[in-house]
Order: sequence, then structure tokens, then C-alpha cells
Amino acid sequence: MLLSCDPNDKEASMNLVEDLTTNAKQVQKLILEEILTKNVDTEYLRGFLCGRPDKELFKKKVPIVSYEEIKPYIERIANGEPSCIISVQPISELLTSSGTSGGHPKLMPSTDEDLDRKTFLYNLLVPVMNQYVDGLDQGKGMYLLFIKPEISTPSGLMARPVLTSYYKSSNFRNRPFNRFTVYTSPNETILCSDNKQSMYCQLLCGLIQREDVLRVGAVFASAFLRAIKFLEDNWKELCSNIRKGGVSDWITDPGCRNALSIILRDPNSELADLIESQCNGKSWEGIIKKLWPRTKYIDVIVTGSMAQYIPTLDFYSGGLPLVSTMYASSECYFGINLKPLCKPSDVSYTLLPNMAYFEFLPVENNNTSQSQTIQLGRSTQVSDHDHIEYCSKDDDEEADQEAVDLVEVKLGHCYELVVTTFTGLYRYRVGDILEVMGFHNNAPQFRFVQRRNVVLSVDTDKTSEEDLLRAVTQAKLLLEPLGCLLTEYTSYADTCSIPGHYVLFWELKMRGNNQLLPDQLYYPSTIMEECCSRVEESLDSVYRRCRSKDKSIGALEIRVVDHGAFDALMDLCVSQGSSLNQYKTPRCIKSQEAIQILESKVVASFSSKKPPFWEPFTMEAK
Repeated sequence: MLLSCDPNDKEASMNLVEDLTTNAKQVQKLILEEILTKNVDTEYLRGFLCGRPDKELFKKKVPIVSYEEIKPYIERIANGEPSCIISVQPISELLTSSGTSGGHPKLMPSTDEDLDRKTFLYNLLVPVMNQYVDGLDQGKGMYLLFIKPEISTPSGLMARPVLTSYYKSSNFRNRPFNRFTVYTSPNETILCSDNKQSMYCQLLCGLIQREDVLRVGAVFASAFLRAIKFLEDNWKELCSNIRKGGVSDWITDPGCRNALSIILRDPNSELADLIESQCNGKSWEGIIKKLWPRTKYIDVIVTGSMAQYIPTLDFYSGGLPLVSTMYASSECYFGINLKPLCKPSDVSYTLLPNMAYFEFLPVENNNTSQSQTIQLGRSTQVSDHDHIEYCSKDDDEEADQEAVDLVEVKLGHCYELVVTTFTGLYRYRVGDILEVMGFHNNAPQFRFVQRRNVVLSVDTDKTSEEDLLRAVTQAKLLLEPLGCLLTEYTSYADTCSIPGHYVLFWELKMRGNNQLLPDQLYYPSTIMEECCSRVEESLDSVYRRCRSKDKSIGALEIRVVDHGAFDALMDLCVSQGSSLNQYKTPRCIKSQEAIQILESKVVASFSSKKPPFWEPFTMEAK
């Protein structure tokens, strides 16, 4: 069921969304029938279905799998065997996931038709946004988009990140013309393989066309903030280029130079002076609105681990709406946010039933504490949902649970997402934990909770990414009286010490000016030690028991790193195969090389001076 969407036809597009979500059950039935009928004789499915494209047999016989179980089939295709191992449609490329397997990116199969399916979802974003924001056809978008060079597999198939695949496709280059799809960045600057030259030229184009910009963004919040940091470091040179009417000599990419020669035609001292006056001000607070005064919103993903960046985005943007438009991965594009102007804490994604066949593994949600609200920033809040536990089940035990269909999920319950795609993935565990927040017609809407099993652990403690975000959010409230912003953080479990302990790396910035934090003057030891204690107090009961009673975990440590430490971490990850578009700062790191990079940037270290409060769990008599 390959659907098309004309982004210029708002009424027809929104009617299509209504039809799909109203008839979600029927659409899902047709999707599975189509996938099975086409692929029942592939080597993979033939071993389970014996040529019978039957749903009940599919759910009974085809196992729910993780990447390691399908990896051999994908590697065979990468090495030259035919696509019909897993897919009747020819595999046209392999998409490298931001996740890893054995230290290497996962490879996900893709087809030409699937590229059209992704384009369908992108086109739907236009009429959705036009429902909420007027006048988007009166300007351009300054989107900072990047590619990564492809890797050729032995079979000749290209392996590349999903966004690189899309940006290099004819679907992107020949996208339907409407003002919503007009960007300040020429395609040549997006397709430049040198990320530094690409970043510089895209920012230069955005500054020159500042009066046309109605929205700014990148894929993830982290990438957008990296661009703002780059602008902080290079605005003087950018202004010089605008003033002289020519691009710097170190920009050697022919595509970039040709594109800039059209946009940067004449010297413009007036524009250079205006930009210089804004960038040279006392503070960069609200700089986005100052440089691009017509901006209506920032288009970046701020759900999941990206929620960490909300206060910093608020600082630079002056409170512009933060819009997370879609939910997608290398495996599949899933759905869209039908209420894009909602608060980041309220973002939920409606899974579109024509994109794939969706199943959901129930995840037990132990209600250990009453839901409460914690402050993330000046005007942004995130819901402190109950801690999710897996009850110590291993992968096999969880996979043996009965997976439920899309329309069978229950409000308030959490599930792990399982997909069957048109590209050769069958009952594949994506690894995302989702919570049902509501329904649009008959289609559920999900909040992204976390990636499965992203944890810190020293003893019997298991700290998830969401637990860590919640604890750090509580602790950084102590920094507000100092005028400090926590701009980045990550962690690792230091098991070389006895007992082992958690280590957090924090990068800080002063609010109200552009000064870095050169020494301990700006963060008194008493405050930082209290931050360590606040993190520990905000972690779960198991951690606090191990720390306070069992003494099996040592005092938590915060190591403050110098400005640019996390840029160096990202550079390392990109050099080892991560995509700049898809890069997200890992909230837990294990690579010794990554740890050493951050260690080399440490300017101060602080530890908790007291164990957190803990009392034995008791049950009320009934």
C-alpha cells in the first residue's frame, strides 16, 4: 500500500490522515497481507510459513528477533547474495543505524519503494504544520542538514545513514515545489562531504537570507546547538565574507563555492554590521530571534534524550516554540506529531498504519511513585513518569510474551516497538520503549520513553537513560543561582575503583554573557558537592540501597569539563562511523577512547559527601 501525498493540497492530505487513523485496524490487516503475500517464498519466511501467507501462522511461527538474529541474512546480501533471501523487492542500499552491533553500525535493508514511503511521510508534515502556523509560504527554512560519505559493500550496495540516503536521492533534490520546501541552504552545501565547509556555507547562506527565514532547525537538537556553537566561534569570519562579498579561501568544495557565488554576489557592509552588532553583544540569549527576526519556530527533535537540550535551546531562541515533527529510524519511518506546537513534554507521535506492520511487546510499568512535574527550564516542563522496570527478564523471556497489534494497545501502558517492514524485517525489535498517551481516531499516539536497556550499572542497580535525565534535571536546579547552564552531560560506570561508582561529565556555560567557566570560582565546591548528592537522591531505591546500606557503590562523582569537550567526543564518534545528522550525545559511554577524551578536558572534580536517604520497601497491609 504505497500512498502518495501532495503537500500543496492541505485538505486532501489531512483527509488522508483521517482515513488512515480511522481505519487503522483494516489498514494494518492489508499491510501485513501485502508483505506476507509478496515475501512468503523468501528464504527467511519460507522456513516458518511453508508458503502460506497467513497472519495467525505468522504470529505463531515467526519469532520476534533482535538484530543479532537477522544480521547473518543482511551480511549475506551485503556480500553479494540475492535480495530474495529476505525480500522480493531488490535491496537497493543498506542503511547504517546510529545503534551499534559489536562496535559497528547496524545495517538495515532498504528499497527504492521504501524511499517513496519516506517521502510520503515528509510530504505530510507540510499540511500538518500549515494547520498551526500561518504564512509559511511567505519565506524559507534555514535547516542545517549534512551527509556522510557512503561505504561500498562487497556486493556493490552502498551503506549509508538514512538521512544521507534521502538527501542524495532524487526524491529530495526534485521535491515538489512549495515555499515550505525552499531552504536557505542550496543542495550543493547540504551534499558537501566536508562537514565543516558544509556547516560554514549553510550558516553563511542563512545569514545572507536572514529576512526570508521563517523557521530554523536540524534533525536533532544536538546538531542544531552544535551549529550555534560553530556560529559563536566563526561569526567574525562570516561577517567578513558578507562585508567583502566573497567566501573564504579555505572553502574549496566546488559545489559550495559555485552556490555561494550566486547568493553572495555583492559586498554588503550594512548586513555585516548588523550581524556583528548582534553577535558582539553582552549576551547570546535570544540570539536566534535577533539574527533571524521572522522565525516562527525551531524544528528539532527534543524528545527522549534530546530533552536535555531544551533549556539551552530556550536560552538561545528566546522562547520560540520547539517542534518535534516526526518519529523515524533507520529501520522504518513510523509516524508524525499531529500537534506540533505542543510543549516538548506533551509530544506524542501518531503511528501511521500504512508505514509498516506494528506490534508491541508489553513492558511492565511498576508504579513506584506518584507522577509529578519537574522543572527543566524557565518555561518548559517535562513529566516525571513512573520508573519503568523490566522485572529482570532476559531477551528470550520478553520475546515469548504475546505481542499485541497497533489498535490493541492500552492507554497509559508501555510497550517495546516491533516492526515488520516492506524491506525484509520481520517481527524486528526496534529497541524503543513507548508509552500510549492517547488516540487520534483509532490510531494510538505514543510518547517516546527511552531506548531499551540503556543503563548504568555497578552492582544490582540498573539506571536507565530516563532515570539519569530526571536526576540530572533535579541537580542542575542548584546551578540556577550561579547563573550557570548545563549544556551537555554524559556518564560512565567507573568499575576500576573499589567499590565502583558513577561518574558524570558536565559541560557548563555562564548565562548572561559569552564567558566560559575558567576555574572553580564560578562553581563553589559546596554547590557542586550538593549537585552530586542531589543526583544520588533522585535515583531509584535499588541504587540508594546499594549506596547507603550495601556499600556496594561508591560516591557519585561530577567532573566538570572545559568548553568544547563534547564537540571532541562527537568528532570521535563521527570519525568512527556515526552520522553527523543522526549523532546524539550518548548518555552512558563505555569506550575507553571516549572516556580519555573527556578526562583530558576535566577542569574540576567533585564527589557526594553523604550517602542518599534509603529505607526498606514496605507493603501496606490489606
